[in-house]
Amino acid sequence: MAKIELVMPKMGESIIEATILKWLKKEGDVVQLDETILEIATDKVDSEIPSPVQGVVSQILFKENEVVAVGKVIAYIETDQKAAGDQQPATIVQEEPKVSPSTAQPPAIEKTVETPVISSTVIHSVEGRFYSPLVKNIAKQENISQSQLDQIQGTGAGGRVTKRDVIQWMEGAKTSPVAESLSPKTMQTQTPVSVASSSVSGQFEIIEMDRMRKMISEHMVMSKQTSPHVTSFVEVDMTHAVLWREKIKDPFQKKYQQKITFTPIFIEAVAKAIKDFPMINVSVNGQTIIRKFDINIGMAAALPSGNLIVPVIKNADRLNLLGLTFAVNDLADRARQNKLKPDEIQDGTFTLTNVGSFGNVMGTPIINQPQVAIMATGTIQKKPAVIETPTGDVIGIRHMMFLSLSYDHRVVDGSLGGKFLRRVGDYLEAFDLSLEI
Repeated sequence: MAKIELVMPKMGESIIEATILKWLKKEGDVVQLDETILEIATDKVDSEIPSPVQGVVSQILFKENEVVAVGKVIAYIETDQKAAGDQQPATIVQEEPKVSPSTAQPPAIEKTVETPVISSTVIHSVEGRFYSPLVKNIAKQENISQSQLDQIQGTGAGGRVTKRDVIQWMEGAKTSPVAESLSPKTMQTQTPVSVASSSVSGQFEIIEMDRMRKMISEHMVMSKQTSPHVTSFVEVDMTHAVLWREKIKDPFQKKYQQKITFTPIFIEAVAKAIKDFPMINVSVNGQTIIRKFDINIGMAAALPSGNLIVPVIKNADRLNLLGLTFAVNDLADRARQNKLKPDEIQDGTFTLTNVGSFGNVMGTPIINQPQVAIMATGTIQKKPAVIETPTGDVIGIRHMMFLSLSYDHRVVDGSLGGKFLRRVGDYLEAFDLSLEI
């Protein structure tokens, strides 16, 4: 009888822990090879974890909604298979057959095969304990002292203090004697606003936020607390791009079995403009600016649930329009099917959101931290516009669109933000009608 250790898998380079969403098997259940045994969540991505072997689930070590570090054993599976060096990724312990008491020997492990487990790396501060920039930022905003921060028990990998730990500590502090030692700002910020049921008139429904909505909510509030937002607008003549797409979309679909939308056109223009203004492609760490040389553009995609997710096109500046089209369609399709990998929503350096897809003229998007800028594209509408010609100005019908750019005024001034946005518009207006792909 072989005993298999099922470990929390590493789902991406920057993923160090995951949340167990649901166990699809319980202790004593038979599980087949590659049959889904549980569902986990990392950031906004949910993943199904298959069983590495056929056997019986003998023990489950963590409950649903618990956060588990990568590489940690989460369950045991017993199987009749013999332990072998080429066994599926897991730690296998071959047990001795039972013998009579008179000949019994101390139990010994014949063979243990261990799969390399990538442990969570914890970087320690000068004080000997690691705090993420997000935790430090919350502590600063809520006037939590270093001594108070050191007292918080961390539930993350290696005892790391997470955002949830800090929030729970503050909520507990409000009902404890030490609450009086907290600053007025902390108490005012963290005291929840409750609405008495007697104050609600008429019929209503109370809806609990799902996990993703809670994460989006926290991320948006954190972004507004972190960055002073400024939004600039320009109006762009999209006529050339619209006429080109109308001409090319049917033969393009026949040739490549792909639909071509305006999104890859927008991304191409953004990537070109970032090369012209590289200081828009940065992040902030305290009083330092981190300039990113990779141009990784995230595109906000609406899910069937109504939530948003932002898959990232890595090194978008290295792809031509055809490559961008394939990348955009692939990520959008898999986002709707909940099949994105954790790495595919990581490491974005700039974000694009298309509010025009909902019929909106323009928007003022919230920055996707730790980035410093996000651009929104509005709906494309036919409008009368002044057209300059060598023989004089005329009024004609043009396809016009508003672009809006929200940026972090700590590091992006109006000059840089305005020039960058105008440059994106210039690239869109200069779209080549004769382009062939």
